Amino acid sequence: MSKAKTDLPAARLNAAVLTISDRRGPDEDTSGDYLAASLTDSGHHCVQRAISKDNIYAIRALLSQWILDPTIHVILCNGGTGFSHKKSTIAAVTPLLDQVITGFGEQFRYLSYQDIGSSALQSDALAGTANRTLLFCIPGSGGACKLAWEKILQEQLDSRHRPCNFASEYLDPPTI
Repeated sequence: MSKAKTDLPAARLNAAVLTISDRRGPDEDTSGDYLAASLTDSGHHCVQRAISKDNIYAIRALLSQWILDPTIHVILCNGGTGFSHKKSTIAAVTPLLDQVITGFGEQFRYLSYQDIGSSALQSDALAGTANRTLLFCIPGSGGACKLAWEKILQEQLDSRHRPCNFASEYLDPPTI
């Protein structure tokens, strides 16, 4: 958790957006489009975009490349988080994380419950860090992406948000 640094200009984060879907292509990726546009509208840079099949190893391969890239600060994954035998996002991402942000999933489901009731139980959400990169996994529906962005991510990726946020970590150079 980083304290807000309101005396400094807002951190401009480099982000990657990964859509996980067996059905969506670039023309149908409205959730990925929304997240990329929301990042840009908030002053961040969407530097990578991709669509991956819902396959644990394909997801891990791409995320591992992005996690290794020191210029990428944030990865937003959407899709592949629902309750089904085919959904593999959480299983793919969990072993890659150095630290889990437990409250993210809890807060997302709480907010989702207010919109969709008990069906929120079937919406997995996960966040954590890997190699100083923030990773957020959210469901792929447009409503879920909008909920996550407007109610959690927009503030937490703003280094001026008080009392704390995740973005302030990127105002200081990394310590080794």
